Amino acid sequence: MPDPRNELPAPAALEGLVQQALDEARGHGADAAEAACSGDIGLSVNVRKGEIDTLEHHRGRDMGVTVYFGGRKGSASAGELSEQAVREAVQAACDIARYTSEDPANGLAPAERMAVDPPDLDLDHPWPLSADDAVELARDCEAAAVEADRRIENTEGAGVSIHRGLHAYGNSHGFFSVLPESRHGIHCVAVAGRGEAMQRDHWYSVARDPAALEEARAVGRQAAEHAVARLGAESLNTERVPVLFRAPVARGLVGHLVSAVRGSALYRQASFLVDSAGEQLFPAWLQMVERPHIRRALGSTAFDAEGVATTESALVQDGVLQRYVLDSYSARRLGLETTANAGGVHNLEVSGGDEDFDALLRRMGRGLVVTELMGQGVNLVTGDYSRGAAGFWVENGAIDRPVQEITIAGHLRDLFAGIQAVGGDVDRRGNIRCGSILVEEMTVAGQ
Repeated sequence: MPDPRNELPAPAALEGLVQQALDEARGHGADAAEAACSGDIGLSVNVRKGEIDTLEHHRGRDMGVTVYFGGRKGSASAGELSEQAVREAVQAACDIARYTSEDPANGLAPAERMAVDPPDLDLDHPWPLSADDAVELARDCEAAAVEADRRIENTEGAGVSIHRGLHAYGNSHGFFSVLPESRHGIHCVAVAGRGEAMQRDHWYSVARDPAALEEARAVGRQAAEHAVARLGAESLNTERVPVLFRAPVARGLVGHLVSAVRGSALYRQASFLVDSAGEQLFPAWLQMVERPHIRRALGSTAFDAEGVATTESALVQDGVLQRYVLDSYSARRLGLETTANAGGVHNLEVSGGDEDFDALLRRMGRGLVVTELMGQGVNLVTGDYSRGAAGFWVENGAIDRPVQEITIAGHLRDLFAGIQAVGGDVDRRGNIRCGSILVEEMTVAGQ
């Protein structure tokens, strides 16, 4: 008999519950409604020093419904999938809507923007790995980290995760879709040295298709290499120098742009980029384009969380901000149209150069490579940027020594305008796909 923990709900069952929610909302007098149901299954395993630290099977079932009575809106959710749960959720949503104030921006996304015949993006790839096999894979990953260098004195463990989900969404425009998807990963945290000289670092691989994951032992070795490279790290004197953000942290720099041009920040006047569409924010050679239909990519989707069809679309073209990041509500608040970004951006690719990391070091000459950022010192209202950092000092175009306990600071407008290069070492492990970013100058504060 198959293990029920490894089974997803039947698509027809989810469709029936979504339709029931829409019918019940109509019966309560709602002008419009939308509903979503999802079922998720997964397995996560973590080992440390070869022993099982945690082993968890995951099984999630939930649904949510939103109703509209003119400009009044109510939302409710349930932690199970049943006809009774749907009835109670719809009733609760309708009760909430009757007590909310009118907001003319409320409502479904425009009917004419709904996805029609969405493409199959090949997002679901089961990984038939037993719990025992997942444990052995995690052990191999950790063992590779320990064996990689005699200075690896310890680890914080290694892990394997498996996830599959089935998500259904429908609304009273007549739109309905069921989307299966998967996401799997391998990770390791290695510790080098001992006592006060101890350093830790990590590596991970994530993909929809398990065949696209990095080999487990390779993940462990990279974690070890990164940890060992940080041994002997010291602080720096304060000065203004070029800064090279390695690809995994460079994504965060792009993420600040996305957050600053998100509709919710703009209509609240809580962004330093209010009314910035059409401005030259970046060098003229830099491009940022959403490519939501890349097969098997982590950020791919044929439609956003409101059913709006996604298309390839430039966010930044020739350095100029082309648009904002909007769902239907924020678009109405701003007098604009949705950009199909309910739920976020979808495979935002940053391009403009193909130099590898070593070439970027040579171009920088002298300065700081940032491999880790700490703290939340980013003010999107003013654009001020100040964060704790660690990485490497560069002299004569080559890494000289590891550094830590430093702060990097500047203004996001200056950082964006001062980008000197974007590397070809693209990190594709998320919704933002970006290589390392070289910035002309920042204040680096240490001792």
